[in-house]
Amino acid sequence: MELDAKLNFDLIAVESEDTVHLLLELTAPTLEAQETRPPATLQVVLDRSGSMFGPRLDAALRAVHSLSSRLRPEDRFGLVTFDDDVDVPVPAGEIGDGTAVRRALTRIEPGNMTNLSAGVLRGIQEAQRAADGSGATLVLLSDGHANRGVTDHTPLAEFAAGALDAGITSSTIGIGDGYDEDLLAAISRGGSGNAHFAENGDEAGAQLASEVEGLLETTVQAASLTVRPGAQVSELRLYNDLPVSEITDGFMAELGDFHGGETRRLLLEVDVPAITGIGLAEVASLELRWVDVTSMESKLATIPVNVNVVPGDEAAGRTANPEVETELAFQRAQRAKRDATDALRDGDQTRAAEIWLTASEDLRGAAGKAPADKAEELAAEADLLTNLADESSMDATVARKRALADHHRKSSKRGRS
Repeated sequence: MELDAKLNFDLIAVESEDTVHLLLELTAPTLEAQETRPPATLQVVLDRSGSMFGPRLDAALRAVHSLSSRLRPEDRFGLVTFDDDVDVPVPAGEIGDGTAVRRALTRIEPGNMTNLSAGVLRGIQEAQRAADGSGATLVLLSDGHANRGVTDHTPLAEFAAGALDAGITSSTIGIGDGYDEDLLAAISRGGSGNAHFAENGDEAGAQLASEVEGLLETTVQAASLTVRPGAQVSELRLYNDLPVSEITDGFMAELGDFHGGETRRLLLEVDVPAITGIGLAEVASLELRWVDVTSMESKLATIPVNVNVVPGDEAAGRTANPEVETELAFQRAQRAKRDATDALRDGDQTRAAEIWLTASEDLRGAAGKAPADKAEELAAEADLLTNLADESSMDATVARKRALADHHRKSSKRGRS
């Protein structure tokens, strides 16, 4: 893994309070041609409640059928289905030629209610058993609300976070306009996975295929970033919406798995109080930890982040790093996107539209100052926010689901533009 850090300002004025922003780029290694990836473990948890009857369930089963042919015989696959009860049509283990999986799929029928927690917990158990400490990906597909078993969001997110501690990444695919987007977002966030919105069963199949693609190209597992503010820093905050654990001298963010060559961006905001001495001052120290998939060895990279404290007249002539400023504008828009979904949750469509439109205007202003290769992305994001505002007036339910999934991808899983 490579870790690169850039500050928007690396000069600050002596004896003056300041706030600087730190952009981190994390890049996973690629899998060399001569290297053979170790067996992958994929656990699918499929909602077969009554609302999945027809095209949704049929498309999901076709997608599972298709992916079975993409796995190598030594890869491990498991399938758990749930309605009121939980079934294990395919116990997790080596997939072989896939015949047993394809035969099991023909026997799955829609059922009744939605005991989502039981399905997720059973899926986690199967993934842990099959992976045996080597890591796994769990993908949950559902079109409804949990109405049996544990239905509270917090413990379900904690289940996913506990699975992440055991090396299991949890992603979710919400199908249609009836699923609980907050619940699925909580699970994917706790499990450091992806949160997808699929308007129909065929889109759900495509999203499942994308999860398999990422799994088969994984080169890094269980990545985490520990951030410790410098002694002269008053506060340090993470912009990205990631699972964070407080530690004695800072915090630790869970990043999950990376596929080969993947780059992700994180943004930190650092409050620096008035420093009385001139010279270098450390504002943060970073530790990136991960497991290399090919060797299954734990790795560590560290980097100190410093600013240069200079006389006020020298700092007055400083120029902001345009790449960091662009990322700051982009991430502020993601926060606005999430604030608008909160307004929609509370039934305030007018407020949601106002938030999106204001954020869109701010992005267009930032695009005018951004480098040419970044301005296009900001303008496209501004268009998206405007479209979400329009869509929310026509179908607030779909707009909210689309916005939450997009927020998750661009905040939790923010890649290089």
